Amino acid sequence: MSKILFFAHLRDAVGQDSVEMDVSGKSVAEVKQIVSETYGLQKLETVMVAINEEFATDSEVIQEGDTIAFIPPVSGG
Repeated sequence: MSKILFFAHLRDAVGQDSVEMDVSGKSVAEVKQIVSETYGLQKLETVMVAINEEFATDSEVIQEGDTIAFIPPVSGG
């Protein structure tokens, strides 16, 4: 199992700050698709993803026990 963390509006949309899912062996792009379908999230292509606190590309593969963070773009001034 992997822990998936959600930040900002994604946390609000999912209704919790983290979930556990079995996504080992899947790419970041596949995990985005699974999370999008499971929680009805839109536009995950603009979300940054970190695996074990390091930013990851869509092609990186999740390993058993990884912590995955979905970090939406932030605006401010």
